[in-house]
Amino acid sequence: MLQKMATVVGGSCKRKEILQMNQYDLIVERIASREIPTGKGLNQETTFKRPGDTRWGSHFGTVTSVITLFSPIISLMKIIEDEPSNDAARTDASCILYVIEDFEFAFLLHLMKLILGISYELSQALQRKDQDLLNAISLVKVVKSRLQELRDNGFDELLQETNIFADKYDIDIPNMNDVYCPKGRSRRRLESFTFFHYFKVELFNTVIDTQIQELNDRFDNVNTKLLECLSCLNPRDSFANFNKEKLIEFARFYPLEFDELADIPFLSLSLGNFIVDVRADSDFVNLQTISNLALKMVEKKKDIVYPLVYLLIKLALVLPVATASVERVFPAMTFVKDKLCNRINDDWFNSCMLTYVERDIFDMIDDEYIMQYFQGMKNRRMTL
Repeated sequence: MLQKMATVVGGSCKRKEILQMNQYDLIVERIASREIPTGKGLNQETTFKRPGDTRWGSHFGTVTSVITLFSPIISLMKIIEDEPSNDAARTDASCILYVIEDFEFAFLLHLMKLILGISYELSQALQRKDQDLLNAISLVKVVKSRLQELRDNGFDELLQETNIFADKYDIDIPNMNDVYCPKGRSRRRLESFTFFHYFKVELFNTVIDTQIQELNDRFDNVNTKLLECLSCLNPRDSFANFNKEKLIEFARFYPLEFDELADIPFLSLSLGNFIVDVRADSDFVNLQTISNLALKMVEKKKDIVYPLVYLLIKLALVLPVATASVERVFPAMTFVKDKLCNRINDDWFNSCMLTYVERDIFDMIDDEYIMQYFQGMKNRRMTL
């Protein structure tokens, strides 16, 4: 419903302008009634944020903007509903009004604001391209703990917040002790449970349980162990988290790169020499991230001295980049394979995707070198 709402609101510049004017009138009205304070930097214009398919943090922004712009959005939908020239927009606006002017929508809106707010930092850490996964270990545990705490003790506060919101915007608040009846449905053959049971068990508990189960599935024992081993490569505070046994365990996650008989015993000795070497070198004292460590090792030629240790570091750096970059490939496909190039073959498509997704790297390559390489692939009639 939020996606449909974003489509209707962003359907024309006129609608955006109407929403902006509605928000302005609302702010003026609240200032006149002294509901909100005035001052420098306060009461700034809020835009309706469209949720992104691969940026989960954007959903939190969408939910919060809908809560802030709830009254202007309702006014805009009523204006669109009265437009005589656009039947499709009128139908969408009527459907949106029917759904959002209901207590269940308000309850779910505030519930998702809490859940997405709790997991916002974790989403940002996992999707940041230049961010390693060290902080994700503690963030996953924090999110699980917060969600469980919300499930155990947060329903009453959430219900009270929703009641205040519903009362503010004239939304009918159901009696929690009445038998639940879905909006627009007949009361015949209804399951005999109350509104309180529906909102607490069927919605509140079910949604939070789903989130916790997803986190447990995504970050199972193997993944969590991988992250814990990964943290041992953190160079912060003179490699305070360094643990040779966990790094050996980390290497065993990659049997194709580290042979159990040939590489693992030598890696154990190499790690011992490596930690003594870098702790004694002043150039490695102020490093903060694994990426800084990798760059410094290449600069000091220690990637040649400790090739297995450097391989461990490269594997650690691959994890966060793959997590974020692979997701961003899918929306990029619509830019490469558009209506004019819908019959592009697989090889050409893969090459175009590679140059588009990794354009930061290709921007660093000189055009003259590319032309000379292309020229040397085979004999041509002309020289580029």
